[in-house]
Amino acid sequence: MSLRTPLSQARGLGSAKDGTHHWFVMRVSSIAMVPLMLWLIFSLGSLAGAGFEATSAWVANPLNTVLLILTVGALFHHAYLGLQVIIEDYVHGEGKKFASLIAMQFLMLLLAVTGIVAILRIAFGS
Repeated sequence: MSLRTPLSQARGLGSAKDGTHHWFVMRVSSIAMVPLMLWLIFSLGSLAGAGFEATSAWVANPLNTVLLILTVGALFHHAYLGLQVIIEDYVHGEGKKFASLIAMQFLMLLLAVTGIVAILRIAFGS
């Protein structure tokens, strides 16, 4: 027999006790993407009709380079978190779930690194 109240027994329960952190990081990445996406939309809108050289010069601007890298990082991290929840909820079987999570994590990392390398290559002119 326990002297703990039912509320104290229920707190902190969960399979991994990680749901709050995951929820918080998802919200932070969402909030971070709002100004970044607004900046990107308006910046790309101002480049409409500009040639390759003008667009390359825009990417080479240090502020734009940093903001583009932050946008790519936040976007793929947010996508990773969302896809992780979908896989955990809807893929049945531990082997399939584990393989799907590993494949998705690898794919998100590969795409994010590819985007960042492309931005840096344009920025540094190589």
